[in-house]
Amino acid sequence: MVGTVRMMGTARGARMVGAVLTTALVVAGAAACEGGGNGGNGGADDRKAGAKAAASTPPQPFGTGGYRGLTLSMTKDEALASGALESAPVSLLNGCTDYAYKGGPAPDPVRMAAEKEAGDKADKAMARMREIRANRKPVETLAPGASLQELLEHNKRAQEQLNQEAASAKEFEALVKETDAIVTAGKNHDQTFLATGRVNFGTEGLREVVAPAGARTAEGVGAGSTEEELRRAFEGKELKSIRGGMYELPAEGGGPDWFYEFTMVDGKVAGLALVKHNTYCS
Repeated sequence: MVGTVRMMGTARGARMVGAVLTTALVVAGAAACEGGGNGGNGGADDRKAGAKAAASTPPQPFGTGGYRGLTLSMTKDEALASGALESAPVSLLNGCTDYAYKGGPAPDPVRMAAEKEAGDKADKAMARMREIRANRKPVETLAPGASLQELLEHNKRAQEQLNQEAASAKEFEALVKETDAIVTAGKNHDQTFLATGRVNFGTEGLREVVAPAGARTAEGVGAGSTEEELRRAFEGKELKSIRGGMYELPAEGGGPDWFYEFTMVDGKVAGLALVKHNTYCS
């Protein structure tokens, strides 16, 4: 009888344990379905939540604190090693070297060849202009008491010199026009990278960081901002109009030679860059 009672108790206990286990498994399964188990929506919800969080994270502002992993103090080698730039240059205009941001435009051999041709032409023209300047001589002065023969010879030499000056002036004017080719190439170059951005290096390191179209300063200024918005964002600071309708602003934290430059088109910001003054390409 006692054995029977024990057996019945054991069976009852087993059934109770089984029921508890079954209930636990059902609850766990339901939780798994709700939390993203096989066949559930939890994984998708988690991914959506992650994407929403990423989208709500504001992009890094364009400024002296760094952009896309680049800092203003970097050398060219350091900038290339950072992975922020493509490895092949996209322009060698004027002896400077431009690189596109990672994923940016590939080098264009046709444009780069045209830039080199314009640069070579301008270099040759400027070398000839320097030669003309170096060879210029003032008209000699006739000594008092000179004879008639000396006067005639002096006048002849003076006329020849004046004729040479006129020819040199005409040649100089033509040479100046030849140097315009590099100005045109520079404008085309700037327009090419206005939307995609670029990073420019010269003899002393980093010279320009041109922002892509979507970049904004910490004040929210970028491509598409109106002139009024630009002025309002930097009210009380040293924002001033410069060449070609552009605006310039000292870049706080970048050092005395770093400036923001805002390219304006039809009353709106079309380009944004950090530029180091007093630096050279070659």
